[in-house]
Amino acid sequence: MRELTYVARHSVEWREAPEPKLTSDQEATVAPVAATPCDVDSAILAGHGFIDPPFAIGHECVARVVEVGDVVSGVTPGDLVVVPWSINCGTCGRCRTGLTAHCTTVPHMAMYGAPIGGSWGGLFSDLVRVPWADAMLVPLPSGLDPVAMASASDNWSLSWRLVAPHLRNRPGARVLVVARGSIGLYVCDIARALGASEVLYVDPEPERRKVAEGFGARTAEAIEPVRHGFDLAVEATGRVDQLALAVKSLAPEGVCESAGNHFRPGELPLLDMYLTGVTLRVARDNVRAHIPDALDLARSGQVDPARVVSHVIDWEQLPDALPERHLKPVFVRPGTPL
Repeated sequence: MRELTYVARHSVEWREAPEPKLTSDQEATVAPVAATPCDVDSAILAGHGFIDPPFAIGHECVARVVEVGDVVSGVTPGDLVVVPWSINCGTCGRCRTGLTAHCTTVPHMAMYGAPIGGSWGGLFSDLVRVPWADAMLVPLPSGLDPVAMASASDNWSLSWRLVAPHLRNRPGARVLVVARGSIGLYVCDIARALGASEVLYVDPEPERRKVAEGFGARTAEAIEPVRHGFDLAVEATGRVDQLALAVKSLAPEGVCESAGNHFRPGELPLLDMYLTGVTLRVARDNVRAHIPDALDLARSGQVDPARVVSHVIDWEQLPDALPERHLKPVFVRPGTPL
């Protein structure tokens, strides 16, 4: 079979790999049918990652179940499923408390799409092995478009976690979004749907600002810190100066969620944060626990993640099209229900 391999800056290629086989009765193999690059994949392709190539890339997809082990009960061959980015067993102490990105059954941060915590392959592959199918795979609810939900493996469900619990605790919160990719746009959509009184989206890219405006957000190319301006800030740029902007704009006891991958060091305004009483979370997401709730919101009709999809591209075009600069392309295998 083929797996798409990151080989150099702005360069990927199909490489042959052994076809995955079930090695236990708890496993499944799946065939991705709609896959999309995560925001961090764009940084990797631009040469900003911290792992040297080559490695199989991709960790967001909806897939079709091909084969299941004898004790798998949650999915059957033919089902459409969301494949979470992190490898998790579902039964260790951390998994049982929702910390699926920190599963103790596998090396720390075991994941698809990068050789961290072992080599698990990538979701831009013809076939993928899922080691704990019942723990990991989430059936795609009927009526949801696989293309629109290709990012439920990570960015869409992460975006739900970044804002939904906070808006539940702070109805009508004012939300600042400082972003550079799909996460910020999903956050705008979810925040408005769940009752944010104000959403300001900051991004130098006009195309993305236009999408955010379609979700009802005010937009700006850049801003100076807005003292005590927002109850919740979401930073998804990977730039520490933009994270500093976000925390400087928080109201007393405000919360900042950082979803940026900060490959470079920098300084934060710690005294300002102390005096304001800021809560800052910088975290890779335990996404498996949030996927069902994020899918429920998508199915409710209150949000429209399909509007973030910028291009729908044939699967065979992956080597040529993935390195190109697209907002949120989704690559579909022929025959995928659209």
